[in-house]
Amino acid sequence: MKNVFRKLGMPILLLGTLSVIIYACSKDSSNEPAAIPPGQQRVSLMLTDDPGLFDKVNIDIRKVEVLIDTCAKDKDDDRWDDRDRCGWWEDRRDKDDSCEVWDSLGIRPGVYDLLQLRNGVDTNLATGTIRKGRIEKIRITLGPNNSLMKDSISYPLRSVNGQVKLVIKVRHNEWDQVSADNLQLWLDFDVQRSIIQVSRGTFILKPVIHVWTVKQTGAVSGKVLPKDAQSIITVYNNLDSLYAIPGRDGEYKVRGLKPGTYSVFVNAGNGYRDTTIADVKVERGKETKVPTITVKK
Repeated sequence: MKNVFRKLGMPILLLGTLSVIIYACSKDSSNEPAAIPPGQQRVSLMLTDDPGLFDKVNIDIRKVEVLIDTCAKDKDDDRWDDRDRCGWWEDRRDKDDSCEVWDSLGIRPGVYDLLQLRNGVDTNLATGTIRKGRIEKIRITLGPNNSLMKDSISYPLRSVNGQVKLVIKVRHNEWDQVSADNLQLWLDFDVQRSIIQVSRGTFILKPVIHVWTVKQTGAVSGKVLPKDAQSIITVYNNLDSLYAIPGRDGEYKVRGLKPGTYSVFVNAGNGYRDTTIADVKVERGKETKVPTITVKK
């Protein structure tokens, strides 16, 4: 199986994901859900990532907003192509903006090293109570301190044309509904396709975003040994491919997989032979554990 991550003579693509969870599940001191004020809904955002072939990937997140259709109209406006899901924000007014309003979430602004958030590790990014309605877009404002480190050398990470606001479209049926006023959604930042080296020392951010939820997708986890094989894991079928790099103990986890049958491909280095495990079944809302894989020379 061809693996672009090991080709040194072509533009370097970064392997990893940036995932945002919109999850309303706050609790008060009595462990009961806190009351949501009338006309509002509560959301929390978590940040997670899978690793890439860099030392660090630092993303400077300053603000997070959501676009809400407060009229709750039954219009059919979700028939857009997934290739148009995300892009850089243009300063213009949305159509029919008398019903659409932007609402901000409280966040902990700062620089996040995505490579510290691997194999299922999450960190809280933002939380808040917003106006009730259909959430149509998420807007993330980036600061100037975006960078990556490769072989102990730091490089700036620039957006296209200096843009700082990233917008992601979401469909009405893509949310997990915890309750009537509590929604959850994972936004999977496909860094493999989103960060491109265009010349020596120059890296450009051109986001590609996938959407998934825990209830509608599954996960695959396991362990690959020995660790000096420096393996890269690809979980794939004819519709999708997701990646992981095992941690210190050889453990890995890939989330956001649509239900179906997959293969787990281990791309091993240092003279070890590649290995493929076929017929790995993924079920909605479940984690499939693959037996430990030991690669050999």
